[in-house]
Amino acid sequence: MDTGKHTELVNHAWSVADLLRGDFKQSEYGKVILPFTVLRRLETVLAPTRRAVQEMLERFKDQDLDLDRFLRRASGQSFYNTTAYTLEKVAADPEHAAPNLARYVAGFSPNAREVLEKYEFAQQIKRLDAANLLYKVVGRFADLDVRPEVVSNHQMGYFFEDLIRRFSELSNETAGEHFTPREVIQLMVNLLIAPDADALSVPGIVRKILDPACGTGGMLSTAHEYITGLNPDATVEVYGQELNGESWAICRSDLMIKGQEPDNIMFGNSFSDDGHRNEKFDYLLANPPFGVEWKKVKDEVEHEHDTLGESGRFGAGLPRINDGSFLFLQHMISKMKPVEAGGSRIAIVFNGSPLFTGAAESGESRIRQWILENDWLEAIVALPDQLFYNTGISTYFWIVTNRKNVDHQGKVVLLDARDYWQKMRKSLGDKRKEIGDGKDGRPDHIGEITRLYGDALQVAKDPDHPLHDKVKVFRNTDFGYHRITVERPLKLRFELTDETLAALAALKHVQKLPYADEFIDALRPLLGTTWPTKFESLNALMGAVVDAGLQWPSSAPFAKAVRDAVGVRDLEGEVQKDRKGVVEPDADLRDFENVPLEEDVDEYLKREVLPHVPDAWIDHTKTKVGYEIPVTRHFYTYQPPRPLSEIDAELKDLEAEIQALLSAVTE
Repeated sequence: MDTGKHTELVNHAWSVADLLRGDFKQSEYGKVILPFTVLRRLETVLAPTRRAVQEMLERFKDQDLDLDRFLRRASGQSFYNTTAYTLEKVAADPEHAAPNLARYVAGFSPNAREVLEKYEFAQQIKRLDAANLLYKVVGRFADLDVRPEVVSNHQMGYFFEDLIRRFSELSNETAGEHFTPREVIQLMVNLLIAPDADALSVPGIVRKILDPACGTGGMLSTAHEYITGLNPDATVEVYGQELNGESWAICRSDLMIKGQEPDNIMFGNSFSDDGHRNEKFDYLLANPPFGVEWKKVKDEVEHEHDTLGESGRFGAGLPRINDGSFLFLQHMISKMKPVEAGGSRIAIVFNGSPLFTGAAESGESRIRQWILENDWLEAIVALPDQLFYNTGISTYFWIVTNRKNVDHQGKVVLLDARDYWQKMRKSLGDKRKEIGDGKDGRPDHIGEITRLYGDALQVAKDPDHPLHDKVKVFRNTDFGYHRITVERPLKLRFELTDETLAALAALKHVQKLPYADEFIDALRPLLGTTWPTKFESLNALMGAVVDAGLQWPSSAPFAKAVRDAVGVRDLEGEVQKDRKGVVEPDADLRDFENVPLEEDVDEYLKREVLPHVPDAWIDHTKTKVGYEIPVTRHFYTYQPPRPLSEIDAELKDLEAEIQALLSAVTE
């Protein structure tokens, strides 16, 4: 679209915002302007066939037919309207504007009407009518010239996306839930699709794209635009699913406006109600909400995990209930095309949690293990913080594919893009940084990161490359480890003190005795006595009880309980063994070590542990396999603290500056 026409459309929309000021909050402007923009565009698209639709309705209205199918055919679109109303006619009768507009909307096909309902359009009509603004707003949109012969689908898409962005930015508190910053999407789409540039230039290609948390559809639009930019003859089908009604309506209306298939955008929860069951896609991308719990769909997800296992979507494992990030990725992986059918590529935005949360053999660790052992993880890209509207935390792109090229097989690229940003002139919520796109004098961070990603393997091999420190390449197995349990023997000395006697008195085994008080009294003469061995201590205690005319319980559990009560940990004490002569471990001295997956754990013990604690051993029955991806650790560079003399000199300079300022104030 030429700049002049785009500006004209945007100015027209914002002139409506001027009407709303005072009766609507700024963050509510979009609830009016977006559905009216959709309504006006649909009206102009349907104008040439409105009479044909009405004639078709009149012809078949009394017959038992699937009228929706016939009316779509008559309209030549995937939607239609059966009334004779237009926005111009509604505006011409201010007194009846509200009921006439309601009838007009009711005449749309179910798929178009559903979109307007998700905008809560009926409520907006009532509010506008009550404020005596409805006919004015309708009149403004009746004058909005968005006829297809004037504004193409592609141009209309740009206009509508611009409105979406502006309204999202006006509502900083919710923008992050529905809107991903455009430059983040552009970079993500580059990394997802750029490696396939040659294959995408082939005439007649067809590609299917899915975003299972599509929000307002920004990622789908950008991916569609990227592929058609490479190959205008490509057929690109976009699919999505969204849980938020308003975001779903915006995304679906965006497709309607562009002449794409709006029914591909499903409403509902991707986990419990998969809208694209059994479908496979070439490209999948998503920015799911960070750290959002999945308690509402817990029963459905656990049922699929338990009953379908690896043949379902969540067979690899379930993350903790307060973060469903890995459920999204598993859902997307289940929709990859088989390698023999061309395979798929996935890009998803995560916070840091999926990289390392969860101990060995936890749900998260098992999911990481599953992805890495299948050689699906191509790369993780660390992004600058403060990029998103509703959080300032660090974020990461995960690039996942089942069709790695030969050079990447068995490897994972870690790319540090945290320094590729510029400060925004004006913060938007928590968003204070942006990745430059090379336009309007901004640095081309997107281009630089994209090129670095494409050259990552070569850059990592070349220690003299200026960006060598920005790229690390690892084998898949480098992220695995054995979680070993290092035990040390339980060593005790034995003594009867006020404290250990009280512990004996508190034992359930003792309290159950009908002569519990007499039992404890019989032991009091031994207060202050110490024994080096368990045998000696039990003999002495038993002797005191028997001498008092009481019975000493002979069960092994009783003896162990007494030993634990009077035993005191002592590194020089007696090593304790069970009845089979096996050394007992001391739970208080138990330690855990993470040993690289390909290293022999016994060799690790000899080298790292035994020189310090020679009596330690590994309990192999407790060894677990874990996977984590410590991106930050791999890019950490030690910064030595500044010399104290330098800090002291700086403090003295500041003191002098403060004194000078105070002197100036008091003069």
